[in-house]
Amino acid sequence: MNRKVVIGIWLLVLLCITPARAQDSSATPLPDPPMPNAENSPFNFHIGGGFGVPLNPTANYAGLSGTFQVGAGPNLNKHNSLFGEFLWQGLPATRTALLPIIDTLCPPTSTSELCSLGSFGTSVNLYALTADYSYHTNGERYGYYGVVGGGWYYRKAELKNFQLAPGTVCQPLWNWWGYTCSNGFVENQTTLVNRGVSSGGVDVGGGITINLTQSGFKFYIEARYNYSPQGGRISTQIIPVTFGFRW
Repeated sequence: MNRKVVIGIWLLVLLCITPARAQDSSATPLPDPPMPNAENSPFNFHIGGGFGVPLNPTANYAGLSGTFQVGAGPNLNKHNSLFGEFLWQGLPATRTALLPIIDTLCPPTSTSELCSLGSFGTSVNLYALTADYSYHTNGERYGYYGVVGGGWYYRKAELKNFQLAPGTVCQPLWNWWGYTCSNGFVENQTTLVNRGVSSGGVDVGGGITINLTQSGFKFYIEARYNYSPQGGRISTQIIPVTFGFRW
């Protein structure tokens, strides 16, 4: 665009603005509207991900893995909130959980090419729906909060291309993978175990927040202990460490 045209447009804009500003200066200035703030909002939201640390006895069978959480709920007042949350946590098998399977598939005298980790498949995931209460304080830059609640925990284990021999003595490992026992022996010698166990559970923890904007958008770092007895089977005990956003 021609430079003279640009200059002409700017001069026209200035001429239009100047009378308006002169007229406004004679009137009583209006107060600036208040900035929106998460503390004044009737609702709260959060979403984040990170890694989960299993604790014993869960740590005997599952290792470090990813985690994800998302939740929302009402703010009761400046410091108190309620929210519902969905949690997913991966529970990859540890060496302790895999070695007995390999030993069963591949005894010392076996020369089969199928004797490897690739000859069978495993998958264990935890899903949880909880209702939680949070107490929080928010400073100009940083904030702190605590969380306590509980809900329903569902752990699903899958073991493919593996078959137990009849008369296998029951032990906690086979219980972890979803096999059932009767009179001290494993009851279902199937080639596909795909079973979920569920029960109520509790969670407690806390985190810190960092204000990113004046509107209440925050970055958070949180650690929360989760426990579920899983219906009398091996209990689930994990600490997800989560990074995400709250608003």
